[in-house]
Amino acid sequence: MVTQPAGSFSRACLILVPWLTLSLGGCANLGYYAQSVRGQLEISAHSRPIAQVLNDAGADAAIKERLRLVLALREFAVTALALPDNGSYRAYADLGRAFAVWNVFATPELSLRPVHSCFLIVGCLNYRGYFREADARAYADDLRRAGDDVHVGGVVAYSTLGWFDDPVLDTMLRWDDAHLAKFLFHELAHQKLYIKDDSDYNEAFATAVAEEGWRRWREARRLPAGDDSELQYEAEVIRLVLATKGRLEALYSSPSSAGEKRRRKKQIFEDLRADYDNLREHWGGRYDAYDRWMRGELNNAKIMAVATYHGLIPAFTALLSAAGDDLPRFYALAAKVGHLPPEERAACMEQLRRSSADGLSHCKNIN
Repeated sequence: MVTQPAGSFSRACLILVPWLTLSLGGCANLGYYAQSVRGQLEISAHSRPIAQVLNDAGADAAIKERLRLVLALREFAVTALALPDNGSYRAYADLGRAFAVWNVFATPELSLRPVHSCFLIVGCLNYRGYFREADARAYADDLRRAGDDVHVGGVVAYSTLGWFDDPVLDTMLRWDDAHLAKFLFHELAHQKLYIKDDSDYNEAFATAVAEEGWRRWREARRLPAGDDSELQYEAEVIRLVLATKGRLEALYSSPSSAGEKRRRKKQIFEDLRADYDNLREHWGGRYDAYDRWMRGELNNAKIMAVATYHGLIPAFTALLSAAGDDLPRFYALAAKVGHLPPEERAACMEQLRRSSADGLSHCKNIN
């Protein structure tokens, strides 16, 4: 089994299509535009139809086995999950590196508000993605010098929202079946629904679809339950991180002085490490995948990166319940909520989080 790399929460991540349009920063971002073009062209050059790989007598047998699973998952995504039926994930590209892209998250020192990267077509994102780690770290250094909290995270998959036929990457195949399935379902969910200027909504929606898709895949294949302890450990760590986010938000909105906020911020992160150590003790030392993440620098950007993917999951779970567990209806409701004005959308999601499926009755303009 391929386990989750130490220090990484993001199983899949969205890098949009900035190579189609300059960012709102104009000429100052020509370098970013150029690296995006090069990165996409490189992936295209390495792509081969999966059918061609399967018919290649010289291709690695283990890769072929994983690609057969990809084709089965891809068909399931269309027939059982009502996800897009197009050319995405029907080709394979071996990149020969640890991650597909590196995303840079940043926040001000005393805020969880993300430093956005904004583009004419796709809107503003909570992060900026780079095809080369060195480029990502150079941008991160610039943000640190400006006084921001910064986190750089490598991710194994990305979506162009259907602008291109995204291939399956070797970075995805190194993981176990559950992660591979979730990667595919997550990225295809981005093609199903994308709300401009709301990374939290988009990523949590895609993560919710991925989790539900994996549950249905297992049920349809009558797969044994197996050992889900690692998923449980992950869920417990995410709860810790989201609770820390709540404490930080309360601190930053308080009337305390900047100096007092810095002191209490440091204590909150120390508490997070202590709480994690207690979890590890409860686990009996059986799992250490998050040790590196916790032992490294803890800051606002790192917390925000996790919250982007998981903060709205309870609300989407409630929305799925409100849809009677019918995925097409769920997608339609998610689109209606997503297209509400931002303040109404946020209020609706908060009602869903607090009141479960009944919360939808409090959302304006949603039938």
